[in-house]
Amino acid sequence: MAPRPEIVAAFEAAKGFMPLDEGLALHAAATRAAALGLPLLEVGTYCGRSTLLLADVAREAGTTAVTVDHHRGSEEQQPGWEYHDPSVVDADPGVARMDTLPTFRRTLYKAGLEDHVVAVVGRSPQVAALWRAPLGLVFIDGGHTDEHATADYEGWAPHVAPDGLLVIHDVFADPADGGQAPYRVYRRALESGAFTEVSVMRSLHVLQRTGLGI
Repeated sequence: MAPRPEIVAAFEAAKGFMPLDEGLALHAAATRAAALGLPLLEVGTYCGRSTLLLADVAREAGTTAVTVDHHRGSEEQQPGWEYHDPSVVDADPGVARMDTLPTFRRTLYKAGLEDHVVAVVGRSPQVAALWRAPLGLVFIDGGHTDEHATADYEGWAPHVAPDGLLVIHDVFADPADGGQAPYRVYRRALESGAFTEVSVMRSLHVLQRTGLGI
C-alpha cells in the first residue's frame, strides 16, 4: 500500500533529509511490519518527516507509531556543522539551543496524524532501558557516531519481535559516501545471524528478525 498523495505532499514539505524513494521504502516496510499488530518505533525524530510515514501506516493498521528523540539535534546539526538549521534553534537567549520539538508537533498536526503517534522526548539509551514491549518495526536513524548508533542498536534491536523488521538508514559501504557507524551496525546485525536482509533502497536497509539475539 503506497501512501496517499496528501501524505507524500506532507512528507516532502516537512523539514528533513530522507529522499522520497527511501521514504516510500520505509512506508512499505512499515506496512509489512504492521501486519504483526505491534507498535512501529523510530529512533531519531528530528522534525517528523519519516514519522509521518510510520503514523500513516499506524493509522491504517490500527496500531501506534512511537518516535524517540531528545530534540536537541545530532552532532552534525549543531552550529557550525553541515546540517545546522538556525530556524529550529530556541529563540530564548537563555536557551539558544536546538529544539526541533515544536516543528515536529506542527508537522504532525498539519498532517492530521497527532492521534497516531506517541512522541517520547529523551535520549535513546535511557528510553530503551525502560522499554518492555515487543515491536513490529524498529527504524534506526539517530546519531551517526559509533557511540550513538551502537547504543541505538543494542538498546532497541532486542525488542524486534519474531518476523519483525529492523530498518537502518544512512548505510554506506563506501566511506566516501557517508559516515560508517550505521554501516557497522548493519553489518553487525547481519553477522549476528538474528537478522536477514529483505530489501534495500539506496542507504535504507530492511532486515527481518529470523533468529535470536542481536
